[in-house]
Amino acid sequence: MSTDDAKARDPLLAALRGLAIGRIALGAASLAAPGALARGLSVKQTPELDYMTRIFGARAIALGVGYLTTPQAERPRWQRLSLMVDITDTAHGTAHLVRGDLPRSAAVAMVALTGTYMSVGATRFITDMKVQRAA
Repeated sequence: MSTDDAKARDPLLAALRGLAIGRIALGAASLAAPGALARGLSVKQTPELDYMTRIFGARAIALGVGYLTTPQAERPRWQRLSLMVDITDTAHGTAHLVRGDLPRSAAVAMVALTGTYMSVGATRFITDMKVQRAA
């Protein structure tokens, strides 16, 4: 099997592609209907929250489009940028969960979402580091 065939069958690469598509979809929804996202999370909708949700949406779209449109050889950079964002989002979400200053269901949902993205990205990062060490 060629290296390209192995990459095409790599489940982590397929997962990262799926997550990039998910970023774009969630980002578009956040831009188009921030109030619906707030209501879905049982969070009080405010103009400030709408603004921040749209910022999140634009960032999510940029990360997803960047990952999907860059050549395969440059995707690790986008994956690592996304991982950095996901680590930060998950850490901050976890802090809110611990403090209890957000509705619990909203905090759990968002930490689960960003934590999943973080876990896939971290697994890929660790895999890449092992391959580099072996080379």
